[in-house]
Amino acid sequence: MDITIRAADVPDIDAMTALLLRGTAARASADPILWAMRADARVEIGKALTFALTAENQPFRQFWQVAERQGANIGVGHAILLPVPPIYAGDFGPPGLIKADSFIPPEAPDGTARAILDGLEVALRQAGAKILLAAQVGDDAMGRAAHASGYASLTLYLSRNDLGDVMPSAQVRRATEDDLPGIVARSARHRDALYRIDPFWKPHPDADARFGAWMARSLTLSDREMFVTGDPAHVQGYVIAQTATRLHFPPAHEIAGIGVIDDFHHAALEGIASLPQHPDAAVDLLRAAEASLAARGAGAAFVVCPAGWTSKVELLRSAGYETAMTWSIRRRA
Repeated sequence: MDITIRAADVPDIDAMTALLLRGTAARASADPILWAMRADARVEIGKALTFALTAENQPFRQFWQVAERQGANIGVGHAILLPVPPIYAGDFGPPGLIKADSFIPPEAPDGTARAILDGLEVALRQAGAKILLAAQVGDDAMGRAAHASGYASLTLYLSRNDLGDVMPSAQVRRATEDDLPGIVARSARHRDALYRIDPFWKPHPDADARFGAWMARSLTLSDREMFVTGDPAHVQGYVIAQTATRLHFPPAHEIAGIGVIDDFHHAALEGIASLPQHPDAAVDLLRAAEASLAARGAGAAFVVCPAGWTSKVELLRSAGYETAMTWSIRRRA
């Protein structure tokens, strides 16, 4: 097969850009709203690659590799050391994340995706990653190689493009400072459920204080809105609707019209395996978040959900959401 995997360098940028544009176009073709392609996609990819390959001070470590055969670039791989959110223990340090913008064209020879996957894994382990994650959009070659190598679904990113079509319930209201203790208490139950689903989400000993401080700050931020159900002494659920960031979207995609719902929990979802008979209050929270995003001009919502939280996945699917991206995990060091 004679495939060579090596670290990318500045002279590779043009060939890498051409491949990454093809990957961008494939995602945009599958969902032109969620994965809308920027008009200046080529320029943005080139800028991102130049920064990644030349800048000394970067927010996190990243790794770009290319696959070559007979002097031609036949694939590109991208991975980062993912910073651990402050509410989680992070006992094993930053996990390595193989990004969804890694791309192998259909005409590449068999084994190219596995070769790039192996190369990125080696680089991440040498950098200290004890846990490996791999992101997948659709049925791409890298995703198939990851699952064949033992990766198992950890987190689903589910999306819906019809926002604001359901009026939010009057039982849902905007959060205030008075709600913060109740939100933190509900979040503690949320974190407990996450930890029961997978030890990857082990809470930090100071998670309550850290989460409370972040929620207090979130109330002051203009890029998001927080909603709750229940009175301040008995908060039953909370949700945060905010603008998308580049963590999940490569630079060639337009994110101005995308909203993210990350923190979303309700008492009705505490049964991990199954929903109660009437989960209406949880759905009301979700619809309020969607309406907020629609009012800000979002055309799609992106909801983060553990793959093992069966009841939450069921609720989101019944509310019109479909899996747009999956993060899978492999723990072997």
